[in-house]
Amino acid sequence: MEDNLIALEAILGSLNRPMVRARSGEEAMKALLRQEFAVVLLDVLMPGMDGFETAANIKRLDQTKDIPIIFLTGNDLDTAFAFRGYATGAADYLTKPFDPWVLRAKVSVFLELHRTTRELRDLLARDRERLDAVAERLTAVERHLAADGRADVAELALRVAALESAVRGVDLPGPRRGD
Repeated sequence: MEDNLIALEAILGSLNRPMVRARSGEEAMKALLRQEFAVVLLDVLMPGMDGFETAANIKRLDQTKDIPIIFLTGNDLDTAFAFRGYATGAADYLTKPFDPWVLRAKVSVFLELHRTTRELRDLLARDRERLDAVAERLTAVERHLAADGRADVAELALRVAALESAVRGVDLPGPRRGD
């Protein structure tokens, strides 16, 4: 409902983060596939695909499965709704009327987690690039030493090969270059 969207924008506006409106589950899914989101607020009752179906679709896709979902609903009488919300993967479930300060605080936590996760992902990518560069240099040294043919150099080549293997074996989370 338009009034609910306006109220949410007023509550969350002070967070100074871009917000995307979706008036249906289908609209929400399209938006989620077009850009990155830190958190999704879903009403249980929406036209077309309801909030539960939308959440299930969000959690089903690799691209969106890690986005936290906060359900908002005016139906506080049916505890099965809350259970169903959590069962679909929701991070939280709030019934209306809810305290705007609580909602803002919850969304703020997810925004900070998203920012921190992106920073960590960037750091890991840089570390992976550095390790790959070291491994490539070690490979070049290994080839050079192997071409020499002397016994002491051959021993050094074995040690360089072992070092290269160790560097390549460092398991940083996230995709490796070329994956």
